[in-house]
Amino acid sequence: MSTTSLSPGSLQPTLEQVVPRRLLRKKKLILTILISFLTLCLSLLLAFHAYIAWTLARPHIDPLHSDPMRAVGLPFSSVTFPSLNGASQLDGWFIPAQSSKTIIFSHGYGGNREELWVPLYNLARELHLQNYNVLMFDYGYVHPGSKRLMTGGIQESQELLGAINYVKQLSSGPIYIWGFSMGAGTALQAALQNNTDISGMILDSTFLLNPDTLYHNMKQVVNVPKFPSLPLVRLFFPLLNGVSLHEVPYNKVTSTAYPMPIFFIHGTEDYKAPYGMVEDMFKQQKAPESKLWIIPKAQHELLYRAEPKAYIRKTMNFLNGLSTAPVY
Repeated sequence: MSTTSLSPGSLQPTLEQVVPRRLLRKKKLILTILISFLTLCLSLLLAFHAYIAWTLARPHIDPLHSDPMRAVGLPFSSVTFPSLNGASQLDGWFIPAQSSKTIIFSHGYGGNREELWVPLYNLARELHLQNYNVLMFDYGYVHPGSKRLMTGGIQESQELLGAINYVKQLSSGPIYIWGFSMGAGTALQAALQNNTDISGMILDSTFLLNPDTLYHNMKQVVNVPKFPSLPLVRLFFPLLNGVSLHEVPYNKVTSTAYPMPIFFIHGTEDYKAPYGMVEDMFKQQKAPESKLWIIPKAQHELLYRAEPKAYIRKTMNFLNGLSTAPVY
């Protein structure tokens, strides 16, 4: 029986065998690194848009700096009242006048009942001189530590309707809403639900949280593509905040002919809410007293500061004209 002797070298893999194995290991390593990198990028992308959705419902709010007496010498009472649906309690100031007609201020996103940049104290003083009662209040998401989140007007409209109910307990006269930015959009949402108790509205820099304005404002912070950024934010918003932006009735708001007179005021350089939307809404209105004022080069919520004398004159003429007109 013959045997074949094996040399030590014959047990070693050949060069042709070693090279493919090394290439395979290298390919696996590159693939693992690539998958890890793509996973990291996807995680960062999702986390970034989740952060936008989270912060959107939790705007930074400055504390109150003053009050009507200290700011402009107006006597006032601190008041508390519930939202229409009873889901939140609202705090505010009521500034009385020798009159039955009342203005309710509806402040904007990221502001409070003061809105110093508008400035609301100056408007309250002018309204008091014109013999209007004034209610200034904070929406429920304003208070530090509050569990109430910003909902784009869904719960805020219930709170504004609660403010209307509160005023009705104090006076039987006409009630007017003066809204700013998202507070103006909230006023329009409230008027969809109750148009009999609102005798007129002044809407300054109207903002509605719809897909277009949401993306428009996202781009002011960071230049992101509309897809997939907008769908991702709208996906994360209800998951993180418990309310869907699809519930904001922006289509109905922008297509409704409201029965009460509305004075739309907007600026051509409003980079948060393009003025074309307001022009389209104004075209829908049927009340003969409704007005539109587009201020050249004016920015978002800085309309009073752009034309202070004209702003006071036009708004007071609008309100005083309504006080002699039929109640809607």
